[in-house]
Amino acid sequence: MPAVIEVDRVSKSFAIPSVRRDTIREHALDFFRRRPQERLSVLDSISLELRRGESLGLMGRNGSGKSTLLKIVCGIYVPDRGRVAVAAPITPILELGVGWNPDLNAVDNIDLLGTVMGMSLRELRGAREEILGFADLERFANLELRYYSSGMAARLAYAVAFRAAREVLILDEIFAVGDAGFKRRCEDRYQALHRQGHSILLVSHDPRAVSSFCDRALLLDAGRIVMDAPAKQVADRYVSLLTEASLPSAVSF
Repeated sequence: MPAVIEVDRVSKSFAIPSVRRDTIREHALDFFRRRPQERLSVLDSISLELRRGESLGLMGRNGSGKSTLLKIVCGIYVPDRGRVAVAAPITPILELGVGWNPDLNAVDNIDLLGTVMGMSLRELRGAREEILGFADLERFANLELRYYSSGMAARLAYAVAFRAAREVLILDEIFAVGDAGFKRRCEDRYQALHRQGHSILLVSHDPRAVSSFCDRALLLDAGRIVMDAPAKQVADRYVSLLTEASLPSAVSF
């Protein structure tokens, strides 16, 4: 199958201030001089392909570079080296709450976010009840988002994204939001989109989710891909890494 996303030897680092300032005098002096910085390497020569119709999992411990990689794929970050080629429209859900207007109610925010994700106002008018029902927020449709809990806002964001899904869907921890009923609806919708031929890139710390919903998976560690294999094998290796990291180090006398 042809690739809808190609990542070719992508590297990314960030500048981190290396000087600690504890006093007001040190802060004032630093205003007039250039602060030294060090480079923190986050991704190191990453290459991957997401094939048309494939569900690809991405696993790794915190700090392994998963979120940075997703943001590069979505065009939020520019890589230091390498290239990214995207051959199909993307619906990304990376940071929940980005794009919401807290002064507007749920219906108006559905129109706002749905438009950003490529839906027409005509489509949105026909989809509002479905979106509110998916998020279980019909009673709160006219309530301003400033009064929503973080969980309610997250459910609404995912409901809009699933309804607006383009050919490629990029999801960050989709199965970590909401109660058991909402998670089940997300799982059912995920499987339906996969059956319809959508390509999906899923980041998750949940071995069960990756094993159940992905065809293949990648394991990142310290900014490198250390495993590319069937999803169940990668999920098992990820669990092993976590287990090894939690074991106390040997003490010698």
